[in-house]
Amino acid sequence: MKYAILGDIHANIEALNAAIDDARAQGTTHFACTGDVVGYNADPKACLQVVRSLGCKIVQGNHDYYAGCNESMELFTPLAQRSIRWTRRQLSPFDRRFLRQLPMIADIEDFTVVHSSLNNPHRWTYIFRSKVAESSFLNQFNPVCFFGHTHVPLAFVKGPSGIERGFYETLHIRPGFSYLINVGSVGQPRDRNPDAAYAIYDSEARTVVLRRVKYDIEATQRKVRAAGLPFRNALRLAHGR
Repeated sequence: MKYAILGDIHANIEALNAAIDDARAQGTTHFACTGDVVGYNADPKACLQVVRSLGCKIVQGNHDYYAGCNESMELFTPLAQRSIRWTRRQLSPFDRRFLRQLPMIADIEDFTVVHSSLNNPHRWTYIFRSKVAESSFLNQFNPVCFFGHTHVPLAFVKGPSGIERGFYETLHIRPGFSYLINVGSVGQPRDRNPDAAYAIYDSEARTVVLRRVKYDIEATQRKVRAAGLPFRNALRLAHGR
C-alpha cells in the first residue's frame, strides 16, 4: 500500500488540496495525519472536513488540543494564542469534540504516527537532536514512526552504530533499523522552502519519499489577512519559516 503521511496542515486548505491531488497522482491509496490540522491559517473547518473525508487515522497535535478545549495556553506565543482563540470561534461543538477526542498515538499497519515524541507525547517535545530522538526510540515498537510538530522534514535512523540524523528525499527501510521520520508541514513549512511538504510511505517497496508541492500561497495569505489573524501568519508562508 502507498500511504500519504500529512502533517501540520494548520488550516491551509490551498496547501492541503494541492498535497492530496499530488498524492493521488503518485498512486497513493491511503492517508494518515500527524496532527495539527488547525491553527495559524484561516480554513480550520474546511481542513477538518477534508481530512475526515479521507477516512484516515489522525493523531492529536498541540494546536488541535487547545482548539478543542478551553484551557489556557501559557506555552504558546501571544500570536499563537490569538490564532487559537480565533479558531475556537470558527469551529462547531462537534468539531471541537472531534479534536479533543483524537488519540495521541496511532499504530497503522507496520508503522506508527505521533505528533511530537512517543515518550510523553502530551508534552509536545520538539525533536531536532539525536539525543531527544533517542528517548522516543525507546518507546517505538514498529520499525517506522512518522511525526511532525517541528515543521522541518528530518529523519533519525537508529542502527547498530547509533543514531544518524539528516535531511532526506528518499529513504529505504532496512531490516534491523528503526526510523523516526518528520514529514514536514503541509500548511506552514519552516525549512526555508515554502512548498507544501508531506511524505509517501510505500509499505511494499519499503520506501519513504518526501514530496514538495507548490500551491497558491497568495490566496492563503489573503484569507489570513481578511480574517484578522496575525499578519506574521501570512508573511511567513512565502518564506517557509
